[in-house]
Amino acid sequence: MSTTTSTEKARTVVTGIGLCAPNGLGPTAYWKNTLRGQSGIGPITRFDTSKYWSKIAGEVPGFEPAEHLQGRLLPQTDHMTRLALVATDWALWGAGLRSTDVPEYDMAVVTAATAGGYEFGQREMQKLWQQGPDFVSAYQSFAWFYAVNTGQISIRHGMRGPGAVLVTEQAGGLDAVGHARRQLRKGVRMALTGGIDSSLCPWAWVAHQVSGSLSRSNDARKAYLPFDEDANGYVTGEGGAIFVLETADSAAQRYPVRVYGEIAGYAATFDSRVPGREPGLRRAAELALADAGMSTKDIDVVFADAAGTPELDKAEAEAINGLFGPHGVPVTAPKTMTGRLFAGGASLDLASALLSVWDGVIPPTVNIRHPNKDYELDLVLDDPRHQRVRAALVLARGRGGYNSAIVVCEYNR
Repeated sequence: MSTTTSTEKARTVVTGIGLCAPNGLGPTAYWKNTLRGQSGIGPITRFDTSKYWSKIAGEVPGFEPAEHLQGRLLPQTDHMTRLALVATDWALWGAGLRSTDVPEYDMAVVTAATAGGYEFGQREMQKLWQQGPDFVSAYQSFAWFYAVNTGQISIRHGMRGPGAVLVTEQAGGLDAVGHARRQLRKGVRMALTGGIDSSLCPWAWVAHQVSGSLSRSNDARKAYLPFDEDANGYVTGEGGAIFVLETADSAAQRYPVRVYGEIAGYAATFDSRVPGREPGLRRAAELALADAGMSTKDIDVVFADAAGTPELDKAEAEAINGLFGPHGVPVTAPKTMTGRLFAGGASLDLASALLSVWDGVIPPTVNIRHPNKDYELDLVLDDPRHQRVRAALVLARGRGGYNSAIVVCEYNR
């Protein structure tokens, strides 16, 4: 006999989206620019790149933290955390929620991170080297930490329920949402979740350049070309998205709250290091579909991980074709307009998928001029494709073998 409770079966819906992206602040500006094919990738302005061979990235434009945050927060936060705090405020506002509307122990905070506050850490190390230990900020003790966004969001909004951080590189944005959904099924009423990342500073840039996967091109239109015959690596970027997750019952009690869509299924796998084993991305997608109670026929679009290297692009194409068949489903990669955002990348893709469901349109993949015909993908290129999107599959992979998949769908009360 099944012991699954009604709480464990609780449907999870998204009622708020806050995001910061290289091509737009907030979901309205981001979605408008994305559908127009407007890229946010360009020359790095945040530091001097003259000594580096890689000189382009997706920078979040026009973000002035002092316009959004109290002055006391600025000395203790990295740029990454400032973006996350502001995105959280926007998500709560969009959901029509104040933190006082929910008991403090009934709110969870689950975020994703890759490395933490790189820029803050570099600044304090420079002080240590140039001025001595007495000049290093006491906030260095936590501002660099990969869990800092969860902590700062929790403190700022008085959220004393479950807190966690997922560190699975590019897959983290989906894993955080999957974990937050699990907390809702355990009885939490509301969860803030997602990922926002930023590591655009000289110290971090050294790590990016030695990764072996960064594009060698500094032409913003030719550097990041997933599924293209000329694919030569990826472009990094900053930003991501934060979501308000609620149970369907909670959202119904606050009717007429806007519901962007439902988190219908989630799964994660890990690639074996045994030679010859099949990558786990397809298996993650199959498990997410099973969790959603759906088949591939129910999916109207796939938001691809889009690594931008021939080997990984081929592996993803094989996973998609293994599920849907050649040219069996529209595939898109709007991250060609932002770069890969690490812990924020999959979150931004999830936001795009939810907006796609809400708006009935598939955003384009840009700059692809020679799609590799061997991949047999139905890529949505250059222009948006207007159609009903009942359900979308979002795929993500993180360095080290992480694979994650989420199914989002229309919410029907």
